Amino acid sequence: MEGEHYFSARPSGEAALRDLDVTLAGTRVRLTTASGIFSPDRIDTGTQVLLASVPTPPPGGNLLDIGCGWGPIALTLALESPHSTVWAVDVNERALDLVRRNAESLHLTNVNAVRPEDVPDSVRFTTIWSNPPIRVGKNELHDLLRRWMPRIDDGGDAWLVVQKNLGADSLLRWMETEFGDLAFQRTTTNKGFRVLHARRRPPRAD
Repeated sequence: MEGEHYFSARPSGEAALRDLDVTLAGTRVRLTTASGIFSPDRIDTGTQVLLASVPTPPPGGNLLDIGCGWGPIALTLALESPHSTVWAVDVNERALDLVRRNAESLHLTNVNAVRPEDVPDSVRFTTIWSNPPIRVGKNELHDLLRRWMPRIDDGGDAWLVVQKNLGADSLLRWMETEFGDLAFQRTTTNKGFRVLHARRRPPRAD
């Protein structure tokens, strides 16, 4: 099962649903997780670092969580920005089911938990928050970022958390080369993770 949450649309084995008490957007909540997904027993350290580092999300627009798992990032976005539309994207159907279940338990109606191909091509994002699946491998990770980073809207940004010893600095250098219309910086280093920020450069005046 190790690593299966990154690759499997339908994980093997029983779901083994369980309750999990966590704090999201400053509120203690009880949510549901299961086996066969990423970090089912807690909010993982990288996500904790990200959520402690990002500013308040935009009050509206389309917001994106890439690799949502059971939903701590997407649910935080939805709680803090109730008038936005939050897209929680994952390849793991079990994770998506959990996000839907957890959004319903929190009475959130602004969360779309979907597979990547189910996000309309026309959608652009005001912000992206993500703990991306680094362990899928460099080529797969680069393809994933090529899919989503160009869809940052004018004036929009992205916040990514990456473990230092899994290549945060080399990923930053690659993104700076790959996405020339985005401005990048390292904003936080904590508990072995870096938070990387990207902002779309304003269009050049003619």
